[in-house]
Amino acid sequence: MKQTILVLEQHILEQQRAHPCASGEFSWLLSAITLATRVISAHVRRAGLVDILGETGATNVQGEMVQKLDVIANDTIATCLGYRDNVGIMVSEEDDEPRILKEPDDRAKYIVLFDPLDGSSNIDVNVSIGTIFSILQRRDDAGAGKVMDHILQPGYRQIAAGYVIYSSSTVMAYTTGYGVHMFTLDPSIGAFRLVREHVTMPTSGKTYSVNEAYSRQFPKGIQDYLDWVKTDKAGGYGLRYIGSLVADFHRTLLHGGVFLYPPTLKAPKGKLRLLYEANPLAFIAEQAGGSATDGKQRILDKIPTSLHERTSLIIGSKDEVERVLSFWRA
Repeated sequence: MKQTILVLEQHILEQQRAHPCASGEFSWLLSAITLATRVISAHVRRAGLVDILGETGATNVQGEMVQKLDVIANDTIATCLGYRDNVGIMVSEEDDEPRILKEPDDRAKYIVLFDPLDGSSNIDVNVSIGTIFSILQRRDDAGAGKVMDHILQPGYRQIAAGYVIYSSSTVMAYTTGYGVHMFTLDPSIGAFRLVREHVTMPTSGKTYSVNEAYSRQFPKGIQDYLDWVKTDKAGGYGLRYIGSLVADFHRTLLHGGVFLYPPTLKAPKGKLRLLYEANPLAFIAEQAGGSATDGKQRILDKIPTSLHERTSLIIGSKDEVERVLSFWRA
């Protein structure tokens, strides 16, 4: 029996058939992202062979050291999106301000926000890294020239979100609000092949993921939870922490459990970026049956107030997220 090969572009087109009003513009946009991530994947695989490891000596708007691959990934995505005339605005973790390609209008109606290379501090030690992206549409009620009105939208208004993880294989997961679908890059044909459709996150899981080195800075409720998971009563939880958000989330999506990045004394509002890290992953988590909160409210309900706004994040299996909150609220 011959194996059916369904690539990402075919999958998008098949999904569009269920929506008679679809114009094909979104698939044209998404193809720019897949092209960029294939290029980034190629650079990552060759990172030890050419001079693209290490820091550039500069810091970004987040106050983080910029890696050479950060610059390559950022420029690659920006270049690929720049050729799509339906993209009006781009927002990147690496840029101080949004890039205005054209004033959002009926044609240039998409806003793309992205973390070009999540976990880039792990590049030099060959640990999994990734790209995270979020797609919004222009707001019809935004005033003329009000660029930030288009960008600062709550996560529930995302029309698509996804991530790519660069590891032993290159994997993309994305959602347009109709389930989460997963693809693996096949180097032999240069395309992302469908490997899982309608991915479902387990409702529970005996794995928690957190940087416990900061535990003494966490809120008391989180400290109480971390004490509880180590007891016999908890039933045998295991700690798994990679240190790349996209990699830790990918494992949680497939196997269940919970990822925590709570507020600390040094970062009382949390450390992860709302618009292009927490929002897209929260959208994916909920579409897969999971949950995402900042400890006080649903991530997708948060109203952004600034471009690089930070947030705390508890994300994963519904039962596990609720269990963490039961300690935090106590």
